[in-house]
Amino acid sequence: MVRTHTHKIGGLVRTHTDLFGKESMEWLRSLQLPTPDQEILQSSLQVVETLTEQIRNMDIQIAKDATSEEKAKLLMTMPGVDYYAAMVLLSEIGDVHRFSSDEKLVSWIGLAPQVHQSGDSNWTGHITRKGSKRARWILGQCAQSARQHDPRMREFYERIERKHGPQKAVVAVARKMLAIMYVMLIRNEPYRGENPELTERKHKRLDTLANSA
Repeated sequence: MVRTHTHKIGGLVRTHTDLFGKESMEWLRSLQLPTPDQEILQSSLQVVETLTEQIRNMDIQIAKDATSEEKAKLLMTMPGVDYYAAMVLLSEIGDVHRFSSDEKLVSWIGLAPQVHQSGDSNWTGHITRKGSKRARWILGQCAQSARQHDPRMREFYERIERKHGPQKAVVAVARKMLAIMYVMLIRNEPYRGENPELTERKHKRLDTLANSA
């Protein structure tokens, strides 16, 4: 579902899906406001355009790096993982062989549930949230995408969601995806549930961006 937003500037109203998208930026440039509002607007637009250009240049550089990183392309065979997510995870994980098991990696990232003990009783609680916040964030984004594009992850997500709600289901999918990524990297194998057409589209978008400078 595409979300629309309403923004007001100087009494003018604009409904948009992205305030700083191409069409909205053109609309903002065309506004004629009283001084000093006009000067403030134009100055702010220059800042936005400069930052947008810097972000695009960084995206292009990351894409170029990803085209020569075979491990990134390997992770991209998993639905929900694009070049950016793959590069972030690889930079955070480093040498995957320093982890003796997928459980150790999951725990290091901070996605393992806490274990509580009281007498003879044990129960699990929220995730530890230790380790890389950046890795946990990107894995959450990957999980949200995977549950839409990967039948295996969709079924797993829906099963957890029915029992524990959407937030815990996303965390569970992220944890499962990370455990699978560990095996993929250790064995140098693509995702067993790979959608070849989806992977090809991702690689084409990657090549297009890397060569767009």
